[in-house]
Amino acid sequence: MTRKTPPSLSLPDLPLPASGEGMDEAAWLEVIQKMDEVYSQLIQDEIELERKNAELEQSHQFIFSVLGAMSDLVVACSEAGEIQETNEALRTLCGKREEELIGRPVQELLAHPEAEADRVHEMMARAAAPGLPSDREPVELHLRDASGQAVPVEVRCSPRHDGAGVRLGHVFVGRPVGELRRAYQQLQEAHEALKRTQQQLLHSEKMASLGLLVAGVAHELNNPISFVLGNVHALKRYCERIAAYIDAVHAGQDARQLQALRQQLRIDHMLADMPSLIDGTIEGATRTAEIVNGLKRFSAVDREEFQPVELDAVVQRAIHWVGKGAAAANGFNVHWQGAPGVCVRGSAGQLLQVFMNLIQNAMDAVTTAGVPSPELRIEAQCSEDRVVLSFRDNGPGIPPDLVHRIFDPFFTTKPVGKGTGLGLSISYGIVERHGGRLTAHPRPDGAEFRVELPRLR
Repeated sequence: MTRKTPPSLSLPDLPLPASGEGMDEAAWLEVIQKMDEVYSQLIQDEIELERKNAELEQSHQFIFSVLGAMSDLVVACSEAGEIQETNEALRTLCGKREEELIGRPVQELLAHPEAEADRVHEMMARAAAPGLPSDREPVELHLRDASGQAVPVEVRCSPRHDGAGVRLGHVFVGRPVGELRRAYQQLQEAHEALKRTQQQLLHSEKMASLGLLVAGVAHELNNPISFVLGNVHALKRYCERIAAYIDAVHAGQDARQLQALRQQLRIDHMLADMPSLIDGTIEGATRTAEIVNGLKRFSAVDREEFQPVELDAVVQRAIHWVGKGAAAANGFNVHWQGAPGVCVRGSAGQLLQVFMNLIQNAMDAVTTAGVPSPELRIEAQCSEDRVVLSFRDNGPGIPPDLVHRIFDPFFTTKPVGKGTGLGLSISYGIVERHGGRLTAHPRPDGAEFRVELPRLR
């Protein structure tokens, strides 16, 4: 680095004696004093100059270290587009030394100069135009790397000025987008894989709910169908006996033989029993039709439009479909105080899914914990515009440190393979879509979940 020469200093006017005259002691003392002052000023100027040179050197080192550490590509060029300086990232990409790049046109960095040179000129012209933002949008260019391959780079161009504000040229700053695009593609693939996994888990949760529905419906259908089958088999036997008796009548048997056959086949008993068998069959078929219609009303959860829903009917249906069979086998009792006439606006099928999930979770918790008398109490508290359903079990409860996570997707306290961790999360979303809230409350003697919904007046 070249050191600047200190500015020349002129000696102050000293009172020198005329030619031939001697200098007295006072005059010499004044001369020496003035010389000391000049020398002291020279020393101070030298120190200040050294300090400024050191600061300048530190600034240069700082700029060079920043440019060397940058992953972005930096090219400084003249007004004519000749390269004047580059950073390490660009030299590494191109595989060239700085002396090989200095003085060369910036267009030589392009992998397709015939197609993209005009775009470089446009960027420099826009950067040089007064009053226009020079880096509004990056321009994608393709630079040639060390192997001769084209590398896509997003480039911005800005004017370069000296300390007096005079424009010296342009600065191009580029960021390779190939790696970014690969990372984005990998992120997109991971996102799609996560969506597929989520859909599979949602499907598993729906299948679990469907299994509960099938079990409950099968239990409810079993009694009337068994009743109908028993009556039909009896009617079939009766029909066979009546046919045998009619054949005897057509064969022309005498009255005594027909009477004996009538008593043997118990025709009078069958005729008296057939009306009740037919009535019972009709009743069983009607009950089966009611169950099927009820299932149809609570199906197509996602397609069902919001309409007035009586909560009492939905809760009772959930209790029947979950509480039958498995609940009875485990000694699990559900107590529902009832809420006749209390209605909300929503989807009966979606609310049924919420209530079934809460009942099933309570049954799993209390039976797994081995509670002596496992039970769930469901109560309704109504106000003018709200209704709150509380589901309180006597199981082990919810640890306080897990309450804030209980509705998180995929979070479950059940053993591996016993749950997807989506039931409460889905229920939470359903209740929110109904304008309500689903909350969890740990209690000393169990767990409590509250479903708060707007009441329909």
